[in-house]
Amino acid sequence: MGTVVEEDLKMSDQLVAFVEDWKSNPGNLIMVLHRVQEEFGYIPRHIAIELTTMLDIPLAKIYGVITFYQFFKLKKPGKHTLQVCMGTACYLKGGADLIQEIENLIGVGVNQTTEDEQFSLESVRCVGCCGLAPVLVVGKEVYGKLNADKLPGILAKYRD
Repeated sequence: MGTVVEEDLKMSDQLVAFVEDWKSNPGNLIMVLHRVQEEFGYIPRHIAIELTTMLDIPLAKIYGVITFYQFFKLKKPGKHTLQVCMGTACYLKGGADLIQEIENLIGVGVNQTTEDEQFSLESVRCVGCCGLAPVLVVGKEVYGKLNADKLPGILAKYRD
């Protein structure tokens, strides 16, 4: 079974129907982009180009929204996204040290994905767990009061 080429990804019938339903609503672009990212995990370029026709919106405007909001991704993320909080409390309690150690452990930097597509690393703003600083979020799991020594064990839970 080969890898899927991005251009082979197609919008599901449900996504096409969603776009059609939102087509004439004010503020439709952000809602549509959220739904596209929900389906693919990111916004594939050829899908953004399809949206220009479906929504009658210039590609520059679509990319303006995608690049303005940190939530939207232009590249396929890894199977597990590692989000290190860099809000004030986490930063002061060692968030930058966590990022450095994770980079050492997985071999890629912030906003990159490992070659095996297992991990993506992100530096994020406050996740609302200041009492647990510093914090790492992996998927829906929150790991608090971390130090570099705990990271290998956490990452081991997510390795295939």
